[in-house]
Amino acid sequence: MVNSEKTNSSGCCPSEAASGNSQCHCGHTAVSSTGTTNALFNIQKVSATLSWNDKWGAVKCRLTAFRNHYTVTPGLYVVGTPSENSDVFVSANYKLSFDKLRSALAGINAWILVLDTKGINVWCAAGKGTFSTEELVKKIFDTNLPLCVRHRKLIVPQLGAVGVSAHKVLKATGFRVLFGPVYAADIAAYIKNGCKATQEMRAVHFTLADRLILTPMEIIPMLKWYPVFAAAVLIYFGVHSTGIVFRDAFYNGVPFLLLGLAAVLSGAFITPVCLPVIPFRAFSLKGWLTGLLTTFLAQKLFPAMPLSLTLFAYLFFPAVSSFAALQFTGSTTFTGMSGVKKELKYAVYAYIVFGVASLFSLILYKSGVI
Repeated sequence: MVNSEKTNSSGCCPSEAASGNSQCHCGHTAVSSTGTTNALFNIQKVSATLSWNDKWGAVKCRLTAFRNHYTVTPGLYVVGTPSENSDVFVSANYKLSFDKLRSALAGINAWILVLDTKGINVWCAAGKGTFSTEELVKKIFDTNLPLCVRHRKLIVPQLGAVGVSAHKVLKATGFRVLFGPVYAADIAAYIKNGCKATQEMRAVHFTLADRLILTPMEIIPMLKWYPVFAAAVLIYFGVHSTGIVFRDAFYNGVPFLLLGLAAVLSGAFITPVCLPVIPFRAFSLKGWLTGLLTTFLAQKLFPAMPLSLTLFAYLFFPAVSSFAALQFTGSTTFTGMSGVKKELKYAVYAYIVFGVASLFSLILYKSGVI
């Protein structure tokens, strides 16, 4: 059995917390199936209670690129005081996924086997090949898991099934793979049901709340380019052959600055929120349609524009909305990798055509043709 050690709210042992170390590296004595001490392994004990730092890290993951570096060390972890008969749950080393799992194990003594998924969540890592049969087999032997548990059973997240071949894992390690529920919150009920998932546990939901949580991850990266766009707009309208006219820069530029902001929100916020009701299956088309409507409504707020600038608005801003919406494909249950690749084939060419046509319309405006 694993030696019981108290943990603080951060999930670390007191000695680790005192040193200011954010990772736990608590040594625990593993016991073989014979009940005798076999070896001292670096099994890390964590709490099922998330600290404020954990919660703040989750917020930063939703808002910034912090998520690209939010990881835990691959290896074997324990929650509570598991025995050699306790369940083993498999997770990714993306800390948000890991935290979801351990918090769902409150009141349960369990082992957590964390795979090296390069900081990617279970679902995406399974599609990209890092949450895989090979990595699972490797971690089973690297952590000496067979010496820690008497049974030969692993509970793998259902969304990781695309990357894990159960029969290959069984052949290579002797461990039988059970695919658990979609959501970590159902784990307690899953265990109580004899490790059998109900139809509801297998269902993948993507509610309005789910979509809203993900929208900042798409809006903020797009807005990073907004200052560049704003500078380009002000320069374009302000520079004349006679010099820089600030009045023209702001008078003619402000409508386009607002249209640009509307295009970003259209593709990265409005499209995800209204995803189920917008026509078309392709996200690029959904975003383009939403952007077209947004451009039409926003343009009504400003004085009539020359034909060339109106043409630019209807070519450029719906394309921006479409591009922003396309980025959301990696966050949803509406698409698969093959579908996204197929969509990209025509979307990229469409963006090039719209971009060239938009540039041509700006040249027409500056030349005074229309």
